[in-house]
Amino acid sequence: MFIDRTKIRIQGGHGGNGVTAFRREKFVPRGGPSGGDGGRGGDVWIVADASLNTLLHLRYNPLHIAGRGLHGEGSNRSGKEGDDAIVRVPLGTQILDPRTNELLFDFDEDGQRWLAARGGRGGFGNAHFATSTNRAPRYHQEGSPGEEFELQLELKLLADVGLVGFPNAGKSTFISTVSAARPKIADYPFTTLEPHLGVVDARDFHTFVIADIPGLIEGAHEGHGLGDRFLRHVERTKVLLHLVDVSSASGRDPANDYEVINRELAAYNPDLARRPQIVVATKIDALDEPARVEHLRARAREDEKPFFAISSVTGAGVRELINQIARELEKTREDSAKLRLRPADETLLVGSGARF
Repeated sequence: MFIDRTKIRIQGGHGGNGVTAFRREKFVPRGGPSGGDGGRGGDVWIVADASLNTLLHLRYNPLHIAGRGLHGEGSNRSGKEGDDAIVRVPLGTQILDPRTNELLFDFDEDGQRWLAARGGRGGFGNAHFATSTNRAPRYHQEGSPGEEFELQLELKLLADVGLVGFPNAGKSTFISTVSAARPKIADYPFTTLEPHLGVVDARDFHTFVIADIPGLIEGAHEGHGLGDRFLRHVERTKVLLHLVDVSSASGRDPANDYEVINRELAAYNPDLARRPQIVVATKIDALDEPARVEHLRARAREDEKPFFAISSVTGAGVRELINQIARELEKTREDSAKLRLRPADETLLVGSGARF
């Protein structure tokens, strides 16, 4: 089961109480106060774990409480600190405030840690309050409670390429052809009910990750069909692969399908419509009207988008498409590198010296 959204409740450990105690030892007259401090409560940490790919383990375990600090003891012995609680989440998980929908943290690297809730402070024992005028205090301090929050967790898959298109456009067949992913394939709409990831071997030991999401229909950004529930999984992708069924069996106009999906992407997130996109005519092995492909090719040319015609069944055009995807990804990496270098270059030109 693929779970990409869930709520959890976290609570830092309660701090231990201080203690009121006095030294009572032979040959130590007027021993004085010796109550130790309580231990600090444990913290709750959320950690990114690359071995996870769903939030299912948190759906059935929504409460996470850190260990409580132990109470102080006599002879100035402090209580032990509480154990931290570790909540592991897959890469691509976003932490949001469920009340305001504010983004609190975004995990995009393996091993990233975020302090979600602090433990309570331990209380002072009576030895802490001893002064020259109050040599035998008979009071101590209680420990404070740890922080407590409810958090909304949403998973956005980390992939290089995102597959979009109408249901039965051939997305699942394509990803099963070019990778080891094995999504369900059948001759009816919405066969894919959850996202799938596949690793593709491009060339020269280079690989990239493809994300296949359930098919979109008109009005998807308003919740029609499977709605926008899974569109978030292509928001992080660098390149979109727009698959369009050109066979007559679909009963639809390929160029119109292409326009509908692009409108849905723009309505959901305008940045998606500006993302590098490769238009792919699928199922050419079942093509009986060549004009359908040419019409779609002309429409893609108007938008200055690369166009490929493939058959995932026979393999026609698939290798050429994989090579083009690799080139597009290399181009996006180069553009990103230039953007990262630009602020440093401007600093060198304007400032009196380089900043590091």
